[in-house]
Amino acid sequence: MLNKKIAIIGCGNLGQSILCGLIESKSYLPSSIFATKRNVDVLSKYKDQGIKIGHDNIKAVLESRYIILSLKPHNVLNELKLIAPYLTADHVIISLSTGITISSITSMVGGDFDVFRAMPNTATDVRESLTCICTTSVNEALKKDVNSIFGSLGETIEINEDLMDSATVLGACGIAFVLRFIRAMMQGGIQIGFDAETAAKIVTQTVRGATELLVTRKEHPEFEIDKVTTPRGCTIAGLNEMEHNGFSSALIKGITTSYDDIKK
Repeated sequence: MLNKKIAIIGCGNLGQSILCGLIESKSYLPSSIFATKRNVDVLSKYKDQGIKIGHDNIKAVLESRYIILSLKPHNVLNELKLIAPYLTADHVIISLSTGITISSITSMVGGDFDVFRAMPNTATDVRESLTCICTTSVNEALKKDVNSIFGSLGETIEINEDLMDSATVLGACGIAFVLRFIRAMMQGGIQIGFDAETAAKIVTQTVRGATELLVTRKEHPEFEIDKVTTPRGCTIAGLNEMEHNGFSSALIKGITTSYDDIKK
């Protein structure tokens, strides 16, 4: 277990998902993690697991090196202004906030700090997140450390900063899109005769299997679709009905609308 001092500032839903993933990974000493939230009572269950908890963000900064800012975008710069006097050149800032650029962070804190942006999703809770990471840092050791933190929560990829908003939509918002699709499949399963529990089991395992096919075989989705769409079969009939009702176009439009909303 690593004794890297990590502060998670603002443990809302995403922050707690990251915290749970770090605990589950057993890669970091619980005593090396400091989690903060205004309503600290929400975090009390983690204290029993050895995590430091509190509402004092300055104290968390003073006791940590890696500062993960899991705050809503409109709160990030204000919080940075408050903690800036307590930051040293040894601190590493990791922002999870959509739309807050590295340059705006460095302008707020001043000095020569290593700043990263990371976009995980709530699957960090079960260590199955895909986290996109970008930075202007040239410190390869720090890049490795940050990738290691989020690598303990799933997969990581490094991207250019101009794609971080796109990463938010496809990876973070994408969790909700996929879950809504799964919910719809479950509802359909109930309508054709299954009880809710059985429908959920069939659908979730089917989605897991479909994903594993693409990950393992590295084929295009249409390649696998073609295997189950026989002439005049029920699969192609269902797919065509979905497309007639705008299935693919609705999903694409949802993704682009989320992206446009970020850019407002």
